[in-house]
Amino acid sequence: MSSQNATVLTNGTAAATNTTGAAAAQNATATAASAPFNPALENKLLANYLLLIIGSVAIAMLLQRLTYAILRHVRTVTSLQNDTQRYYAREDSQMSWIKRNIVYAPIIHKRHNREIQMSSAVNIGTLPSRLQLVFLFGYFATNVAFCLIDIQYHSNFSTAAAQLRNRSGVLSVVNMVPLFLLAGRNNPLIPMLGMSFDTFNLLHRWFGRIAILEALMHTLAFLIPIAVAKNWAAAFETAISVRYIMFGLIAVIAFLFIGIQAMSPLRHAFYETFKILHILAAAVAVMGVWYHLKLKNLPQIVYLYGVVALWAFDRLARFLRVMYHNVGHGGTKTLVEALPGNAVRVTVTMARTWNFKPGQHAYLYFPSVGLWQSHPFSVAWSEEAESLDSEKLAMNRQDVLAMRKTSMSFVIRGRTGMTAKLFKKAAESPDGRYLTNCLVEGPYGGLHQMHSYGTVMLFAGGVGVTQAVPHVRDLVVGYANGTVAARKIVLVWIIQSPEHLEWIRPWMTEILAMDKRRDVLRIMLFVSRPRSTKEIHSPSATVQMFPGRPNIDTLLGIEMENQVGTLGVSVCGPGALSDEVRRAVRQRQYQGAIEFVEEAFSW
Repeated sequence: MSSQNATVLTNGTAAATNTTGAAAAQNATATAASAPFNPALENKLLANYLLLIIGSVAIAMLLQRLTYAILRHVRTVTSLQNDTQRYYAREDSQMSWIKRNIVYAPIIHKRHNREIQMSSAVNIGTLPSRLQLVFLFGYFATNVAFCLIDIQYHSNFSTAAAQLRNRSGVLSVVNMVPLFLLAGRNNPLIPMLGMSFDTFNLLHRWFGRIAILEALMHTLAFLIPIAVAKNWAAAFETAISVRYIMFGLIAVIAFLFIGIQAMSPLRHAFYETFKILHILAAAVAVMGVWYHLKLKNLPQIVYLYGVVALWAFDRLARFLRVMYHNVGHGGTKTLVEALPGNAVRVTVTMARTWNFKPGQHAYLYFPSVGLWQSHPFSVAWSEEAESLDSEKLAMNRQDVLAMRKTSMSFVIRGRTGMTAKLFKKAAESPDGRYLTNCLVEGPYGGLHQMHSYGTVMLFAGGVGVTQAVPHVRDLVVGYANGTVAARKIVLVWIIQSPEHLEWIRPWMTEILAMDKRRDVLRIMLFVSRPRSTKEIHSPSATVQMFPGRPNIDTLLGIEMENQVGTLGVSVCGPGALSDEVRRAVRQRQYQGAIEFVEEAFSW
């Protein structure tokens, strides 16, 4: 063979080898592309993506809260020796647009916190804000997409149904983690993110609805193929006879029961019954899901570990809070006094001291009138005093601390259930007052302090004044001490009758006697239902009384004409009042720096 022929043969062999290798690589790629994706792995990835989305939103909100906290601290510090605070009174057009159209905006018009009443007996709840709606819609759409994406619809019906069944079941279990996290009173995200319990309550309800719908889809995707192949009797017989499926069916029934009885009309009409049944049904649902996963040896049980841990942590934290603040050192002592307007003043002398902050609330247990029912109430007043029960002379620091007692005062309007029983018992007691047992669980809240605002307007309706009074005291003391930015404080309180002034008379008397109070505080009382004009009289230039309801927009405009620093507006009261204040704040966004805080508790 010549060298030329050898070269040709060698090149031909190499070319053939390269062609064969390329063909083999192409075939391998084609085979890999046509190979079906592992459904179990895909379900796990989508579950992780769902948790990642929730975590990313939480981190973004945490960063936003930290940024706001730093800015408010800087604003407070730089305003302490600045009586004009002109820089902070200027509006930022971009921030004004964001607050007007996103942060403070209702969905449409002005309705947000005002309850939608179908009749005097049927209440279907409130509407979310625009920002809340965007998140809820986005999260709901994400769950829908995750349930339906990459399902093999072109294959046979049973295969597609099995994929949908597994996918929806996994996502339902995953959603139970944030669902139970949002339900807890001791949710660590509340102080971290600065969101109100009211917002978390809204998110809890919608996460629950999503988890229920996915659980229902999971069940139907199992039953329908059997019913198509055989009949519905055979489908239900299979569900009952197979043990792990039976527990899953029990969980789904519990979920559906929760979804029905948690509907707003039923929840509002029978709230006490709702709470008990809600907890029992949730326990049954968790038990059913646990055995459903455990008997099948499914890896999703790891998410349920988190669910049980969150529930146990919240219950343990609540128990420890109650024990710490109410047991020992002589326990708690509670005085209930009947007040005009079907209200009571409850003063609890705590077993241990409590570092109170304005805006906090607590849950009260009255075993004598409501067994173990608990309801949240704003702390209207708090003060410390030495215990007079002890005959022992304090000899050291520990003895002094042990003798210090914190009293917490609440104003509770008697409506239905426990609050009505509480007022009735007080009204029927000698002198309209009696001693009883009460356990206090808390403190909660107090996230929004008003120290950084040069001008503060506090709007309150009815017993909502209990949220405003501690802020007034705190700001007046801070102004006298030079520790807050506030230079103008305006309390606007709307009441139905002048006799309701008795609710806060002892505390307001103390505030009016404080140092430098006249320099900074004005109180405007609006009586919506006066019996005669003789009832309406203004005690002084700084405490004024008017008949009728206030024009919120006009009052805001008057204060903004000569506002000092940023104007902070807070409201606590009926939903209609909150919506009016929100509307007025949004309308005034481009006229000066103004921020809005709404204190509400929907149930």
